[in-house]
Amino acid sequence: MSFLSVTDLRGTRPGPAELAASLPRPEVDVAAAAEAVAPVIEDVATRGAAAVLEASERFDGVRPEHLRVPPEEIARALAELDPSVRSALETAIARVRAVDAAQVREPDSVEVIPGGRVTQHWVPVRRVGLYVPGGRAVLPSSVVMNAVPAQTAGVGTIVLASPPQKEFGGLPHPTILAACAVLGIEEVLAVGGAQAIALLAHGADDLGDGRALEGVDLVTGPGNVYVAAAKRLVRGIVGIDAEAGPTEIAILADAAAEPRLVAADLISQAEHDPMAAAVLVTDDEALVGRVEEELDVQVPAAEHHERIAEALRGRQSGAILVDDIEQGLAVVDAYGAEHLEIQTADAAGVAARVTNAGAVFVGPFSPVSLGDYAAGSNHVLPTGGTSRFAGGLGVQSFLRGIHVVEYDEHALAASREAATTLARSEGLPAHGTAVDVRFAPGE
Repeated sequence: MSFLSVTDLRGTRPGPAELAASLPRPEVDVAAAAEAVAPVIEDVATRGAAAVLEASERFDGVRPEHLRVPPEEIARALAELDPSVRSALETAIARVRAVDAAQVREPDSVEVIPGGRVTQHWVPVRRVGLYVPGGRAVLPSSVVMNAVPAQTAGVGTIVLASPPQKEFGGLPHPTILAACAVLGIEEVLAVGGAQAIALLAHGADDLGDGRALEGVDLVTGPGNVYVAAAKRLVRGIVGIDAEAGPTEIAILADAAAEPRLVAADLISQAEHDPMAAAVLVTDDEALVGRVEEELDVQVPAAEHHERIAEALRGRQSGAILVDDIEQGLAVVDAYGAEHLEIQTADAAGVAARVTNAGAVFVGPFSPVSLGDYAAGSNHVLPTGGTSRFAGGLGVQSFLRGIHVVEYDEHALAASREAATTLARSEGLPAHGTAVDVRFAPGE
């Protein structure tokens, strides 16, 4: 049985909407999930820690002794961390910091007219909540990808939440705690799912240790559909980065692509989740057959072969045949993948023409999995086609632009007529009066 269903777009030229509708997508009903988690959000907002503990026992099968992880447990996790894992984390942190340092914004100041200046200051969010899931995989890399840009932006306080693990006595996974220690994150919560998002947003009077938890201003980080739904429900109380959906990889390839590499990269993202999307777009029909042959060999040999096979055979995955790379670009732009690989003869030239993608990986030696860990790029990226209007997590995600307006008397006088004229045209004469009152009658 083949892994990838094939959609043949050769000889067609569908419009953007028709093209987008024809592409494979996962079925994710965030609205239905929101209905399911709304009572949890309300309960946590009303009863605080007691509601969180009950939800943890119900959904995670464990009632943690400490919602706020004791400092000694964080230190112990670091002390017991495999030195090779610590070294890899430190490498990832250093590379992400190097990329993020270039994103720091200096104030932009413009003298609009003599004596009239507008300056945009970039101010970091004061308090941020980072969510790190704890499902099928342990993701210390998500600690790095969320925390480093926040720290680089100058965020004052970072609170990290990750699900309690039954096998670790109700604490988050020790590798997550160790990553927090390496990054200097001291406030860590043993709470997951929708209840974690609610707790971060609303705070609590007492976490059971006699200390309150102040709510945050912004919540970032990936999670399952219930986490995405919870973020939707608290948006407005706090800011959110995005409603992350299942992970996606699209590969635009031609006859120059190496089937073995294409197959391995499709598998790498399918490994995440049975709902993960893996899409091959190519103008070479023979390549699809060769990739299938590689999948026949590589999938059974993979540790998580059942999960991978389910993802590859799901309706969200498949191969799309196009007439040429030009049409292939139209397809991948309509798809707007979280991760887009370009494996073509002129990979750099083709990549330069992509307009919709969370991140683009160019050529045979830039696999998506490198970006997940050690490329220096951020792996918290838009999913579900939202790259049409959103970008990945970065320093700018934690900064707010504030305009500072400073005009002297002469500059205001020179702007008076335009301001008062527009005020009258909008039927808001008091706006104009607020300008006129600053001048003596007849001036």
